[in-house]
Parts: sequence; structure tokens; C-alpha cells
Amino acid sequence: MSDPAQEIDQLRDEIRAHDQRYYVEARPTVTDLEYDRLLARLEQLEAVHPELITADSPTQRIGDRPVDDLESATHRVPMMSIANTYSLEELRKYGDRIAGLLPDEKVEWVVELKIDGVAASLTYENGELVRGATRGDGKTGDDITHNIRTVFGVPLRLAGEDVPPLVEVRGEVYMTNSDLVRLNETRQKQGFEPYANTRNVTAGSIRLLDPRICAERRLRIFCHGVGEADGLRSTTHTEFLKQLAKWGLPATPHVSCLGSFAEAVTHAESFIERLHELDFEVDGLVLKVNRFEQRERLGATSKSPRWVIAYKFEKYEAVTRLNEIRVQVGKTGTITPVAELEPVELAGTTVSRASLHNADEISRKDVRVGDTVVVEKAGKIIPHIVRVEMHQRAKDARAFEFPTHCPECKTTLEKDEGGVYIRCPNLSCPAQLRERLQYFASRSAMDIEGVGDKLVGQLVSSELVKDFSDLYGLTESQLLKLERMGEKSARNLLGAIEASKGRGLARLLNALSIRHVGTRVATILAETFGSMNALQQATAEELSEINEVGPIIAQSVYDFLHSEYGSQAVQQLDEAGVDQEFISSGVSSSAKQVFAGKTVVVTGKLEKYTRDEIHALVESHGGRASNSVSKSTSYLVAGEKAGSKLAKAKHLGVEVLTEAGFEAMISQN
Repeated sequence: MSDPAQEIDQLRDEIRAHDQRYYVEARPTVTDLEYDRLLARLEQLEAVHPELITADSPTQRIGDRPVDDLESATHRVPMMSIANTYSLEELRKYGDRIAGLLPDEKVEWVVELKIDGVAASLTYENGELVRGATRGDGKTGDDITHNIRTVFGVPLRLAGEDVPPLVEVRGEVYMTNSDLVRLNETRQKQGFEPYANTRNVTAGSIRLLDPRICAERRLRIFCHGVGEADGLRSTTHTEFLKQLAKWGLPATPHVSCLGSFAEAVTHAESFIERLHELDFEVDGLVLKVNRFEQRERLGATSKSPRWVIAYKFEKYEAVTRLNEIRVQVGKTGTITPVAELEPVELAGTTVSRASLHNADEISRKDVRVGDTVVVEKAGKIIPHIVRVEMHQRAKDARAFEFPTHCPECKTTLEKDEGGVYIRCPNLSCPAQLRERLQYFASRSAMDIEGVGDKLVGQLVSSELVKDFSDLYGLTESQLLKLERMGEKSARNLLGAIEASKGRGLARLLNALSIRHVGTRVATILAETFGSMNALQQATAEELSEINEVGPIIAQSVYDFLHSEYGSQAVQQLDEAGVDQEFISSGVSSSAKQVFAGKTVVVTGKLEKYTRDEIHALVESHGGRASNSVSKSTSYLVAGEKAGSKLAKAKHLGVEVLTEAGFEAMISQN
């Protein structure tokens, strides 16, 4: 190309398009090497023709010289802090307050990730980036324009034609765990101490005086809000996020818009279990009113906007050694890799195992046997590995080879179509059967006391039980042949099995181990259809229209009930006399009131119950289960080695129960 100006313009457009695909759309179309070659060619041309350099050129991301000091930046629209809560009960009370402020109005709620980074604002005038600033005290922050220009994903000029004369975009500057790993490897080679976490690096880097150092840290940004704006056309938050993408700004990911606050809370609770999928740190979920007009009417307190709240969870991290990786077979055939860890204290309990979730996660995080790893526990989810401390990797660290056959029945494993999970397709697999039977008998399902892992193992290995219905055909003489089974124990077990026939449809649906169906969805389905027969007659489309069900769960339920395995299981249980009608409550009216209006938290190592079982019992007896202690907590059920939650409960004067004390409360009713 003979005209340098024309080639420079073309290169800039091409590089900006690649930035859009990489940082905004997350679907890069060129390799890093190809991208670097384009940038190098542009730098070469601009060096020869400096008169053609513009402030918004991709080459101008990194300034040549450090600034002398950070100047103050005044926010014309205050960057107010967000009210937050760690309590599910307080979150629901907040939703009730907003409903009271907007009576008889439909309110849509947006659920977003609360990125654990540094809040910042980007001001664009006529599409050109003119200022970057930290939040500071909400009224005045630090001018970090020199550094914000180095942040990946921040366009120096907004794309498209629909750009307002003035717009201030707000977001969170952050660092990925992968980039922290790379940075710490570099620091080790240079003889420096490694950084402990991504947030501290981000907070320090964005305020550096030298933008060249900040650029080396590979910071990124997710945008989620708007401050001062002139000519903004969006009327809802979801519209604004789409507009951000059109301008070339990376909008906050994994956003959902729900039709009610209850749905938003349910979605927020479920998303916490997906945190291990993210390569960046999150310390909560944010719930926002979608419509801007409703936000304006809700206004703000002296501290925070009324239209938004953060549902946060306590996070605990520890560093330990990964000694081995083993796999276990779940009740739906999922093969889950589990990290066997050098025992380490985490949130007041000793952790020796952590889920690695799936083969893709092991590969993505490059987890190997012998590695030093950071393990985290956040909210109610089980401990998971955040990252590998690569700078401490031993030379003999061993890569894990995922099995190709089921470790129990040797069936060839299959990967979910379009998914990440690998499963054993053999529904008769003894490992799956053991897991399904244990769950079937658990307190949140059919509540058959005495059916533990050891007994289930004997029943399956002796082939006395090959499916759910076989439990109801057991005889005393068969049970007496089992190890450590006396006459009294056998009679008690048979009595518990007989009593479980009357648990009702909701408990039964939960007990059947249908994919994506837990206690909440099972109850909704039971209340909606009233009987198993009516549920079996429903189409997948009819199921998907039910509030809180949706197409994925609907298809899973439909497929199960119409599969040979599922339809046969339902028929056999019906023939065994198991009640398949909806029962409004599985407990008496007096028992239902034991925890009415009360909030219960569980902590420490439990002996008889799992945390999920206690949560289910609390809810079935009229109460609410929470994961954090607050002033509104009524009881704390504390097991062994209870840590910070126990100390906080004592400080707040919350009544502490042992497992025996908890059991006594519910058994009296």
C-alpha cells in the first residue's frame, strides 16, 4: 500500500476490530502472534510518520513518561457505595421494601457478578477517552488516566455512530488468576516476593505513577454502570449493557434479567456454585432494578442507591499441597475429579479435599499432582482450587490423566454433548446405584433413618437392592444376614422404610436424582401438578413455562419421566405403595412452627447430619437457612471445630445449639 496514511487507518481499524472480538465478544479470530505483527507494523509506520500519530491510536495505550503525582478527580455524579448483606433473610427483606416502594408495579431485576477489583470510571467526550478515575470517597477520586489507557479492553475511542457527546462509564478494574500466575512466575525469576491475590495487585497497580509498569500487570475491566451522561438513549440496564458492547467496551459477563425478586434471589443462590468456572475473583452477586425510570423514583439514601444491593459471601483462602487426584462417580453418573490435599485450616474447619469439578477445569488451571495450590471456600459451596502457584511447581509434578472407563463398572465413559462433564452411561453401575440410594434415603428426600453408606454398600454388593423399589421389598430375614444387623435394628429399619412411603410427591421427585432437580424445583413441580400421573402427562413446553423451572430443567424432567429407566422406577415405586400425590407439608402443623420466622446457621464439623440436611429440616419446619451469622440470626447449630461463625454468634448473643439440641427441638414436635 503506497499511501502511509491509508495503511495506518486500515491497521488501526483492524486492530480495534480484533480488540472488540477479544475483550468484548470473547471470540478472538487471530492468534496473539498475528495481532502483535499488526501492532508492530503500525508502530513502524507511525515512527516514520510521527505527524500521523493520534491520541486514540492503539499504539498510544502506554505513555512514555511517568506522571509526577496523582491528581484529584471530582465526580460530578457521585460514585456511591452499594448497600450489601451476607444474609439471605436480609436480602429478601430488602426485596420486600422495594416492592412496598413500588406497589402494584412489575419490577425486573438484573443479577450481576460482583467483581473483586477496583472501582473506576471512564469519561468519554465525543467518543474520545479523556479521563479515568478511581472511586475514592465517592465524591473525589484519583486521576488515573495514564494507567487506565493501559487496561486491556478500554477503547481509546468509542466505536459506532450512536456515541453521546458525553458519557461516564463505570466498572471494575481487575486481574485474572491466570495473569497473576504469570506475574508471580516473573517476579520469582527477578527475585521478588510473589503477590498474594489479584485484588491487591490491581489496587496497587492502577495507582502507580509509571504507566509502563501498570501495562506489564495486564489489568482488565468489566463495565456495569453509568454516571454523568448527555444523550444516552438506553431506558433499562440490559439495554445499556448491550450499548456498551456496541461502543467496544467489555460489559460485565454472566448477566441475567429476572421477572421478580424471588427469581433473582434463586438465580443468585444457584450461581454461587459456578464460581469455580471463572478465571477472576468474585465476592458476591449484585441485584439491580432494571428500569432506569424506576431507579429515579426509588432514589438513594445518604450512602447508597435504593435500587441496588450486593449479596456478598465470606471467602476464605489457604495455600497447601495437592497430594493426589482421584475420581468419584456421582448419582447421575458424573465422573468428578477430587483433589486430595495436605490438610489445612480453612474457615475454622480442616480441609483435606477439594472438588476439581471436571476434566476441562484441570486442563484450564493446569493442575498437577504435587502442586502447591490456593484453595478457597466461598459461601455454602464446597472448597475448590482457585489456582496453582506455578512459581512453586516441583519438577516432578505429575499431570493427571482422566480415565476413559468407569472406575467401578469399567463402562466406556461419555462426554456430555456440548458440555464439560464426563459420565458413566451405565445406569446399573454399582457406584451410581450406591449414590442414588444414599440420596434417596437422605433426610431431604425420603428420610429413611438407618440407611447409611455402609448399609447401602452391603445391600448393593449382596444384590438385595438393584433399584429404589427393592428397598420396599426387603424382609427381616434378608437383613439379618447382613453384617452387624440385629433383630431390633432390622425391625427399626423396616419400620423407617415403611414410613417413608407417605412422604409425598415433592420428597419423591427430589429423591429420584433427576438432573437439575433439587428440593426447591421438586416442591414447585409437586405443587403445580399435584400428582405424578399429571406430571407425566405434561409436555416439555408446559413444564418450561412454570416459574423457576425453565427449558433446561423442563427437558431434563420430561426425558427422565419418559425414559425406560425413569418410567420403570416410577411404576415400581407406585406398585410398592409409595405415595405419589402432593402433600402440602411433610410435617405436622405444630412441627411446622418450630422455626417459623427464625433464621438458622450451621457451622463446624457435623456427625449425624450434613449441612444440606439441616437446611432442609429448618425449611420444612417453617424457618430459613442462612450461611452467615448476623443480628437477625436466631440459632447457630455448631459442630466440632466451629470457628469464626461461633465467635460472632457469641458476640451477638445468638443462641448456639449442638446437633443433639437441634434434633431435640424438631423431635419434640
